[in-house]
Amino acid sequence: MYRYLRTMLLLFVPLLKLSGQGWIDVVRPINPSRIQPSLVRESSNVHAVVDGRVAHFEVTERFRNTGSTIAEGTYLYPLPGEAVFSDFSLFQGEKELKGEMMAAEQARSIYEGIVRRMKDPALLTLVGHGLIKAQVFPVLPGETRTVTLRFTELLGRESDALRVRYAAGNRGDGAVTMTVDVRRDTAFATPYSPTHQISHDNRDGTMHIALRAPVRGDVELVLPLRRGLVGGTVLTHAEPGEDGFALLFLSPPSSGETTPVGRDLTLVVDVSGSMSGEKIDQAKSALRQALGALGARDRFRLISFSSGVHQFREGFTTAGATELAEARRFVDDLQANGGTNLEGAIDAALAERTDGERLSMIMLMTDGIPSVGEQAPDRIAATAAAKIGRSRIFTVGVGHDVNTYLLDRLAVDGRGSATYVAPGADVGDAVGGLMSKLSRPALVDLRIVDAPVRFQEQAPAVLPDLFYGEELVVLARYRGEGSGPIVIEGTRNGRRERFTIAANFGRREMGNDYIAPLWAARRIGELTRQIRLEGSSPDLIASVKALGLRYGILTEYNAYLVQEPSAIAAAANAPPAPASGRGMAREMTGSVAFDAAKASANLSASGSLQAADAAVDGRLLQMRGAGSGGGRGGRGGGTAPEVRRAGGVLFTMRDGVWTDVNLSSSSSTLKAIAPFSNAYFELVKVRPSLKSVLAIGTPMVLGGRRVSLKVADGGITEWSIGELDRFLAEFDGR
Repeated sequence: MYRYLRTMLLLFVPLLKLSGQGWIDVVRPINPSRIQPSLVRESSNVHAVVDGRVAHFEVTERFRNTGSTIAEGTYLYPLPGEAVFSDFSLFQGEKELKGEMMAAEQARSIYEGIVRRMKDPALLTLVGHGLIKAQVFPVLPGETRTVTLRFTELLGRESDALRVRYAAGNRGDGAVTMTVDVRRDTAFATPYSPTHQISHDNRDGTMHIALRAPVRGDVELVLPLRRGLVGGTVLTHAEPGEDGFALLFLSPPSSGETTPVGRDLTLVVDVSGSMSGEKIDQAKSALRQALGALGARDRFRLISFSSGVHQFREGFTTAGATELAEARRFVDDLQANGGTNLEGAIDAALAERTDGERLSMIMLMTDGIPSVGEQAPDRIAATAAAKIGRSRIFTVGVGHDVNTYLLDRLAVDGRGSATYVAPGADVGDAVGGLMSKLSRPALVDLRIVDAPVRFQEQAPAVLPDLFYGEELVVLARYRGEGSGPIVIEGTRNGRRERFTIAANFGRREMGNDYIAPLWAARRIGELTRQIRLEGSSPDLIASVKALGLRYGILTEYNAYLVQEPSAIAAAANAPPAPASGRGMAREMTGSVAFDAAKASANLSASGSLQAADAAVDGRLLQMRGAGSGGGRGGRGGGTAPEVRRAGGVLFTMRDGVWTDVNLSSSSSTLKAIAPFSNAYFELVKVRPSLKSVLAIGTPMVLGGRRVSLKVADGGITEWSIGELDRFLAEFDGR
């Protein structure tokens, strides 16, 4: 009798709230108002072991019943749509569960059914994936159960690399973690993920890789096979009728197996009065760390500056034990006082020349603007440009008072990078990360000699140097098609070397859709920096606007679009703010200039979609803060509207509707469909790229060329014959 009653009650148990990884689909109780069992996923840990061409996955998930009654249901777990599995097993504790594996098309109806019941489009992102399904045994109130899933996947290969793919879902709550161990690590160069930020280290013949949490969406991990000094792979994405996108990455091993390039490292630190207190202590710590990273072949210089310029020694010093001990004492004695003689410090840093077989690198750290000697940033930069030669310059700006124009200009002319440290952040972390990267150069003066197609709008435009343990990611557009090797040339120890990477550039390649938004983020970063350095032009601003609108990246040139229509009209009639900071100190310094420079730096350095999204989200927060305070991010004043990104589209909340900022006021034609209807799912089926966009929720409006899409109650529930094709043609502007 008890079992009968329990079964009847469980017929109506509420669904477990969907989340990343697996979930439990539970039937509903007869009286939901009185009986409320609730299964909550506490954690999901994914571990994969790569051995040759095979990846062995083990997923451990913990579910807890927070309700007052027994819970029981069906465990569902998404699988990559393209995976080929040799076997799988599913356990609840020590007991093996009977389960079945369904292909993507077979699983579609299950996904759609749950979306309909839950009224939650986030699950749409998994439509098209396979599914593992198994009955879960009863979970008592307050009890926690662990489910372990093991499966084996044959890895795909792209050029000279293996590719690990994994479906984590977009409902992750931060509890999803993922690690990958790669056996026989000497067979691989440095790993790379175009979708997520990763860290790795090599121990006992195994490469250990960890993805930065939260792990969400589709994970892509590339393991380059060793082919001499450098491994590499080319990934492409191309939609019909448009130029393609290419992602090229070069990957040396994690550590140099041959003698590395000798370095001449010049460390220049600001010790003016504004650096007193915590900042000078952090700067000293960073300098000690940099000195500790010097190798036997390296030489160094130490320069401090305030009103005057002081050097540890004249000329370069070999990195011997005695010399380094004396240099640390020099650092310990540094005191903050006086003005900021940037001109004198830069002149001193560029005064010493190195031979062609050594890599000259300069790290300049400052927290202020020039106040002693030459104070015009453009003249300081022009003088430095004439002396840089083959030196690399890496600048670190601390706080809002730095001159972003000067630091960016030095970094661009010096083929390095600019790093910006926000007030209150640890200077040592920024400098330590930079010096760790620069400690082991592998190849310098890189350039692409030949390729089957012509690259355009490349980011970065000039290839930076390649360091051991750090991949180099290049993104570009390409026109046409072709197959063959990409030939790349670089210098190591004064000798030019060439290596090739096999590539295939097609006119239609619908996979790897993360490449386009990653390219756009990089490109916007470089264009906005170019505007600040060289001055604005209608073409440059139009390019930034167009990229920002298409890929949902908020910039200072399209921020007004997230405001209410009345504020947009007011902004349109207002005189435009000068776009270039050149010659205008108030636009070179201060929080607005700092935020803009940091945003450009973060976007242009994005090596993964996760990093690009983080940079874009950070810019959104900056813009909203400026909008609420009446700054440049929102000229209308008042409270900034809520803004979100979904599927690379920027939405703002207007009158209770998530509205695409691309939606033009002249685009009055709307096609409305009812959410979770047959028309809704048919659209997703024929246009999978809309899955992540629709996950924004309802009601929503998505801008199109000649007709826009509205998803809201009252829309059509079925497409008539040929109606969907006609809508897509007008939506695309075909």
